[in-house]
Amino acid sequence: MNPRPKIRFRPLDGILLLDKPGGMSSNAALQAARRLFRAEKGGHTGSLDPLATGLLPLCFGEATKLAGLLLGSDKAYEAGIVLGATTDTDDADGQVLVQWPVPAIDRATLEAALAALTGVLQQRAPVYSALKQGGEPLYARARRGEAIEAPVREVVVHAIDLLEHEGDRLRLRVTCGSGTYIRSLARDLGEALGCGAHIASLRRLWVAPFREPVMHTLDQLEALAADEAALDACLLPLAAGLAGFPRVDLDATLAPRFAQGQRLRGDWNPADPVAVFGPDGAPLGLGRVGEGGRLSPQRLFVAARA
Repeated sequence: MNPRPKIRFRPLDGILLLDKPGGMSSNAALQAARRLFRAEKGGHTGSLDPLATGLLPLCFGEATKLAGLLLGSDKAYEAGIVLGATTDTDDADGQVLVQWPVPAIDRATLEAALAALTGVLQQRAPVYSALKQGGEPLYARARRGEAIEAPVREVVVHAIDLLEHEGDRLRLRVTCGSGTYIRSLARDLGEALGCGAHIASLRRLWVAPFREPVMHTLDQLEALAADEAALDACLLPLAAGLAGFPRVDLDATLAPRFAQGQRLRGDWNPADPVAVFGPDGAPLGLGRVGEGGRLSPQRLFVAARA
């Protein structure tokens, strides 16, 4: 058997809007895409559960400097929920813990329960989650059968729309802030209705600032693998990831000084972070405008590679 040829990775900057397939972890999806693009450096902007599909922004090269900021962006999901059973993972991939009969539930009751789950919430994370305690993900401890007290965190749920209700099945659209677990919302909805619930399907629709994303599947990318130019055309430029931040444009005199890490005097409005661009429209980096309008560099981008 011939060994697989060694991949020759290359410097590559850009953002890929991947349509993650179900049954694959976010890291596995990242590594598969990274191999296809032969990108030296890559990262994602927040995990999707293996069960989930949909938008997973992947950052290559200099764009990885944005990954942490995009992690905190608003997101939207479409969720399929099954009433009448809880699972240890709060989704259909887990083991059923308890089953109940599902009572007749009218739309007004459902709407009231969903309204109570919007706004600023104190949400208990799933036991099977990537949150870390003592430097180890909770899911690793849960798989060993350890007793775990899942953390409670403040999250923001902007809206929950009831799209469909038939028997013990619901379909919801959820718009929320960073750190919100849709599995926890399903669990809490089941508790409120007195019959238990878990996620049956989950699709992430958008992540700010990519609110109308053109996504690419791994199969589509695989089909382009022999044509590097066509593959690279699937990437968004670094600037696309900066669309949600206040913008500062520097002239030909100030841009080199910012790129050298110097603080600049000006009358810019205070903001943190700001996206800083040069006179040619190329992104220079991320900065902070403090009181008095002074601009301080925070993260600098290497000049775009040819």
